[in-house]
Amino acid sequence: MATRRALHFVFKVGNRFQTVHFFRDVLGMQVLRHEEFEEGCKAACNGPYDGKWSKTMVGFGPEDDHFVAELTYNYGIGDYKLGNDFMGITLASSQAVSNARKLEWPLRKVAEGVFETEAPGGYKFYLQDGSLPQSDPVLKVTLAVTDIQKSLNYWSNLLGMNIYEQDEENQRALLGYADNQCKLELQGIKGAVDHAAAFGRIAFSCPQKELPDLEDLMKRENQSILTPLVSLDTPGKATVQVVILADPDGHEICFVGDEAFRELSKRDPKGSKLLDDFLGSRNLPASSSM
Repeated sequence: MATRRALHFVFKVGNRFQTVHFFRDVLGMQVLRHEEFEEGCKAACNGPYDGKWSKTMVGFGPEDDHFVAELTYNYGIGDYKLGNDFMGITLASSQAVSNARKLEWPLRKVAEGVFETEAPGGYKFYLQDGSLPQSDPVLKVTLAVTDIQKSLNYWSNLLGMNIYEQDEENQRALLGYADNQCKLELQGIKGAVDHAAAFGRIAFSCPQKELPDLEDLMKRENQSILTPLVSLDTPGKATVQVVILADPDGHEICFVGDEAFRELSKRDPKGSKLLDDFLGSRNLPASSSM
């Protein structure tokens, strides 16, 4: 499965102004592209909403070799109830720690050199005060699960992820498709996983020819398929094929055809300006990365 890649995590955001401020000025990410849509996505990319929405991709570099965030904003919806499903994203960036202190963004020390902070909406981020040789500072996404062995069977045996670490005593496992990619951390919790209204989605790419086989595998294994294989159009850009799955705890997983997605996900040099035009510059804190 070396040809599969971790791509992004989808966040539903209610306060687009403050969210952009956090990702761009606190974390130090760049706007890679911004898109506006008049109606809901066929694959429910924006959740169960049919109205106008926008998608903003932000990251430390292009999605070809960086794990990025997709900020989904539904017009008219100011907040989403947060569940216990998303447990955080960990990244190594002394610059992000410095930015947070400079901008007086709340930080809480949780370990030596590690600070917890929150994006607007309550999404947790863990900032390691340092940097690593790898080009992408984003290290892992942590999701809650109820049965670690059942989840490992799904993510490793069915989806083909490598198990990098496994701690049975603490009900924790670290998985990924390649050493230099963002990892997926599964953390066992007591009780049910509650996705509430803020539920996100993690995305991966694979060769387009693998998508029908992946869908067939999930059918044979009686696993949940939220959106059967479908083509998604973005005006003026590449059409991509996706299939949306759900793991045993209901975490949404998007697999997209890699070839078309590489074309779709190219950085738009006008993306940051386009976003600011929609936000209205008078409402957006000054960006240090523009």
